[in-house]
Amino acid sequence: QVQLAEFGGGLAQPGDSLRLSCIASGRTVTFSRYAMGWFRQGVGDVREFVAAITQNGLATYYADAVKGRFTISRDNAKNTVDLQMNSLEINDTRVYYCAADVSPLLNGRFTRVPRSWGQGIQVTVSS
Repeated sequence: QVQLAEFGGGLAQPGDSLRLSCIASGRTVTFSRYAMGWFRQGVGDVREFVAAITQNGLATYYADAVKGRFTISRDNAKNTVDLQMNSLEINDTRVYYCAADVSPLLNGRFTRVPRSWGQGIQVTVSS
C-alpha cells in the first residue's frame, strides 16, 4: 500500500497560481506502477475528478472545469506528482486530494475508486 501526502495548498487570490505536490512513500512501493490523480471536494459536495496522469507520465487528462488552467506532472525518480494551478478562480476553493491506483486509466479516468488517498489539503481562493 502506498502512502500519500499532499503539500502546497493555502490561500490565493483570483488569478493567482498555486502548486500542489504529492509525495508517495512505502517500504515496497514502486511509484511507476501507479496511475496518479488529483480530486477535490467542497463542503457538502461529492469528491470530483480534477486530473490524472498515466504510470509513465506520457498522457494527462483533465476535468473540463480546469482544462487549460491546471497541469498535472510526475517525477517517477522522486515519487512525486504535482498539480500546477494557474488562473485560480473562487470556485476552485476545495480540499484537494492526491490519489493512486495500479489499474491503468481508461479514457483518462480511473476505472475504480483509487485504492490510496492522501489526507487532503485546503486550497482557498478569495479576494
